Amino acid sequence: MAGRLQSKVAFVTGAGRGMGRSHAVRLAREGADVIALDVAGELPGIAYDQPTPEDLDETVRLVEAQDRRIVPVRADVRDLDGMRAAVDAAVSELGRLDVVVANAGICTPSAWDKVTPQQFQDTLDINVTGVWNTVMVGAPHLVTAGGGSIILISSAAGLKVQPFMVHYTTSKFAVRGMAKAFATELARHSIRVNSVHPTGVATPMGTGDMQAALGAAMADDQRLGVMFMNMLPVETTQPEDVSDLVAFLASEESKFITAHELAPDAGVTEM
Repeated sequence: MAGRLQSKVAFVTGAGRGMGRSHAVRLAREGADVIALDVAGELPGIAYDQPTPEDLDETVRLVEAQDRRIVPVRADVRDLDGMRAAVDAAVSELGRLDVVVANAGICTPSAWDKVTPQQFQDTLDINVTGVWNTVMVGAPHLVTAGGGSIILISSAAGLKVQPFMVHYTTSKFAVRGMAKAFATELARHSIRVNSVHPTGVATPMGTGDMQAALGAAMADDQRLGVMFMNMLPVETTQPEDVSDLVAFLASEESKFITAHELAPDAGVTEM
């Protein structure tokens, strides 16, 4: 049976691993060919393992296992010109673009008075400017295609403040606003734009050294730890849980949903 995205093409950033890989594979399972972009190299100041070229190679293998085409792109979302050249070439190869998933991002927990100017700038450069760059290189192709779906991955921290992440929370609220702003102007082109706001997800960003860094920051005021508690009895969700929503937003099943924030957040934003 044909998938919901048969003959479509999706562009996913941060696709080397974690949620980005999960989104790429899920969209491929639904029938889409994929442009998979990842820096596959050093990210600034993160407390978890750096992404590697081998990570991106594995994403390629998993998408090809779905019998779909994939164009891997090694690029930095902060580099607008580099992204545009690579994505334009990939779209030329695959023939069209219908879905954009701006997933790439970083998180470096710190108490408010320990956030450095460089940490703050790096977070905004990747999480905000990188998302803007992604839309700017992808949206013109959706206009050419006569419509499509743009999905910006924010966070529960873009709906409800999360402590020890002033720079991250700032960036994710910005992504939420950006989705609404783009949705307003792109609507006349039949392009939908929505933001997705997960709770903690079991990815390299959300486990291991990241948890240790968050724990160290939390030592400043342990009362605030309750703000991370999910309403449902789970500590974290899986990347595939978020990809289910991404696939829905990419498909025609969501054809009248735009300018909204959708939260696979286990209820954390209501606690």
